[in-house]
Amino acid sequence: MKGIILAGGLGTRLYPITKIISKQLLPVYNKPMIYYPLSTLMLAGIREILIISTPHDIPKYEELLGNGKQYGINLEYTYQEHPRGLADAFIVGENFIGNDDVCLILGDNIFYGKNLPQILQRSLKEVSTSTFSKIFGYYVNHPERYGVIEIDEENNPISIEEKPKVCKGDHAVVGLYFYKNDVVQIAKDIKPSSRNELEITSVNSEYLNQNRLKVELLDSIFWLDTGTHDAIVEASSFIKTIEKREGRKISCLEEIAFKYKYINSDQLNKIIKNSSENSEYLKKLITNS
Repeated sequence: MKGIILAGGLGTRLYPITKIISKQLLPVYNKPMIYYPLSTLMLAGIREILIISTPHDIPKYEELLGNGKQYGINLEYTYQEHPRGLADAFIVGENFIGNDDVCLILGDNIFYGKNLPQILQRSLKEVSTSTFSKIFGYYVNHPERYGVIEIDEENNPISIEEKPKVCKGDHAVVGLYFYKNDVVQIAKDIKPSSRNELEITSVNSEYLNQNRLKVELLDSIFWLDTGTHDAIVEASSFIKTIEKREGRKISCLEEIAFKYKYINSDQLNKIIKNSSENSEYLKKLITNS
């Protein structure tokens, strides 16, 4: 399975900062926002990843992350000329996806939880070995602000609506999706919404209509959507609290790469030589391995 991080858009809710820099390059506590979705894909075991952004911002991502070799992964880059909705990611990334299934994660979504790796790896296997695609639901106080999933007593999906005035459920669909390869054709076939965008809800609804959609509720996982100024501050405070309390790093790409054997101790030592803040932390990884 391949991965796509959608890091485009105008970031209008974060103006004026985003007039000069991509939202997903803004810091969330001690690292760029894009580190968090990238780490999620790496935790799932996905090593071929496409980052989609704007023509203006792609060079900045390339400067930050390079080709991913230092993390034992392969990073590619492409751009949307204009924001055309989340589902456009599959059309833009068609050549990258090829014949593989694909996991899409939004560049401003952060996931944290002790059993997150297990959930991600299990979901990847479920989709890879079946005809189903999979999305995730998260309980929220104001579901009308999100895509809302209605489920039955066994957590089977019944309906999905984008920002409904009257909600049939209280679980938002989060920005993490595992899809079969035919998502590319589905994205091509859906009609633009009233906002003239290719909505991800339309993709999910098509899988639901085909009885090929699974839903998992993230009851034991923290989900943070960092699309506003307040949300970035809250997420930074959350990450800081966890790291200080537990004495470990969240979304440390070097740590994930080493623990998952994407890189070896010699490669990690090379990173340590060029690192400052995390050098002692990374040295302990080798000592304790």
